[in-house]
Amino acid sequence: MGRKMGAKSRVKRKVRSEKTVIPPPCFESEISDFLAWIQLEKGLAKNTVESYESDLIQCSLHLEKQGVSNWQSISFDNLSNWLSSLSDEEYAVASLSRKLSAVRALAKFLTNEGRLKKDFTELLSNPKKGRYLPNCLTIEEMERFLEAPDLNSPLGKRDRALFELMYGSGLRVSEICTLPMNAIDPEEGFARIFGKGSKERVVPVGGHAAKAIRNYLHGGRPHLMKEGTGGELFLTIRGKGISRKMIWVLVKEYAKRAGIEKNLSPHGLRHSFATHLLMGGADVRSVQEMLGHADVGTTQIYTQVEAERLLDEHANFHPLSGSNL
Repeated sequence: MGRKMGAKSRVKRKVRSEKTVIPPPCFESEISDFLAWIQLEKGLAKNTVESYESDLIQCSLHLEKQGVSNWQSISFDNLSNWLSSLSDEEYAVASLSRKLSAVRALAKFLTNEGRLKKDFTELLSNPKKGRYLPNCLTIEEMERFLEAPDLNSPLGKRDRALFELMYGSGLRVSEICTLPMNAIDPEEGFARIFGKGSKERVVPVGGHAAKAIRNYLHGGRPHLMKEGTGGELFLTIRGKGISRKMIWVLVKEYAKRAGIEKNLSPHGLRHSFATHLLMGGADVRSVQEMLGHADVGTTQIYTQVEAERLLDEHANFHPLSGSNL
């Protein structure tokens, strides 16, 4: 028992020492005990524990501003006000759901421990998930974006090949970062991808992407290689495999160069791939296979969004689309 409590105390000290933001004293004890429990008893990953801690500190600070003095005196309105403030700050639905999950887990822990008479989260409903998708480029915008890299430099050749493959094959940014050279055959026009859950799928590599990759392999990658360079296809200037963060920065930079005002992200290239295929008449099952979606329902969201776009176009431009007909 003593050993267990000692470990618990170490978790408390660790939490305090690593965080610059701490909860109000009246909320701190319960948060520390809960974090120690999910780490030591439940064995949750470090990143999960840190995310829960951040969310609970954020919640407790907002509760203190509302005049709440402890977890036992929280009302439904207090939590609703907190969630409303997060919505005003334009947090994504997934982020709101995670934050609410953290508070729910704490409330359940305190109730089971006998520190709460009633779970103060039981009346709260989850934030509704809309059919939100990252910004999708038009075909004309995509052409401008793909032509933005300077093909006279090794990095420009790399970036053109990178974007052509992401858009042309619908790859996830994580798949691009780990893509080895031997996984792609630009001559045969296909690539073997290991996606989520290490599931393998074969995706087509179009003519434009194949040409850009060959150009990069002959005139770009050799100039980026250094001693100790591994087998990753896309390299940084230091000869290391490219990172997700760098791809994110590159997408933002080239979107700006191309005069694209939309808030484009690497995931937006993947969404543009799927949307443009469906606009061209591709079968949703084929698109599902190329994207590596386990559930066709995930892919069908693109058809729903595209249908809504067509309805908007009809309402805006057809002379007989008035509601009084």
